[in-house]
Amino acid sequence: MNQCLSIGATQHIDLLRDKLGKEFKLNGDNNLIVKLTEKPAGNITFLSCDFNGTICCGGPLEDQILFRHFVADIISDLILNHWEKAIILDIIRESYFFFNEDEKKTIFQYSQDYSNGLKVFPGRMERLDRKNFIIKRLVEYLEQNNSLVIDGFVRFRLKDYINEIKETVDQAVDDYLMEREYREFIQLLKYFVEIQDPKIDLVNVLLNKKGTYQLLDQKHEPINSEFLEGFILDVMDNEINYEDLLISALITIAPNKIVFHYGSQIKPQTTIDTIKHVFEGKVQECTGCILCQKQQQ
Repeated sequence: MNQCLSIGATQHIDLLRDKLGKEFKLNGDNNLIVKLTEKPAGNITFLSCDFNGTICCGGPLEDQILFRHFVADIISDLILNHWEKAIILDIIRESYFFFNEDEKKTIFQYSQDYSNGLKVFPGRMERLDRKNFIIKRLVEYLEQNNSLVIDGFVRFRLKDYINEIKETVDQAVDDYLMEREYREFIQLLKYFVEIQDPKIDLVNVLLNKKGTYQLLDQKHEPINSEFLEGFILDVMDNEINYEDLLISALITIAPNKIVFHYGSQIKPQTTIDTIKHVFEGKVQECTGCILCQKQQQ
């Protein structure tokens, strides 16, 4: 037996032992059996790897290359699935300490969503790219060294990877702040609606082909302009965003009920969601009526 490799870590040593202890298939008919010996050294636990041959100590070059990739693949998975979470938490604790605990949990979850590919943003290295990057650095290191401490390797040899995670956390923070601002904005709009009396009981909102909106009352007649006169004067001199215009008009009218009619037009989901939040329990979406039919003509 030849001791060929020593791998140390401060955490997840059980996972590392289980994965390294699995049988590894070589190019030929022979398999590699890895015998592991565990040895603590302060807060680091080392796993000494002994092999049934000389794969790392003068064995066939192709087998040595395969084994280094085998070890690098295992360690890269541990870094991505376990160390990365700890890195994210450390960044949040050190750089965003001013958020309360609930806010930090939300930021952590957003960061995890980006790391796992559930959310993306331009320029972000995808999970498979990160894995390949880590494997490449590990293989390069193992070509020159027979001892590796994963914690130190991540900190000093994967600085580009760490910077990627920092950018991810920064984006998660931006997302959280935008969401918080949106919630505060919705609360303000709800307050405006609550403090005024409804001017009309029911408003039918029709989405036209040009992306504009038409407001009709319960008799399918255009809403009386006197309700919107002051509001219209406010927006005449500015660039018009029809979604914002619609929301502002509805807040001005403050109806008891709002019904959307799309016809064949694409539903503006973001606008609908905002209005549903502001007019909680007062918004319906029509699935087909005479107004919807007119929209299709």
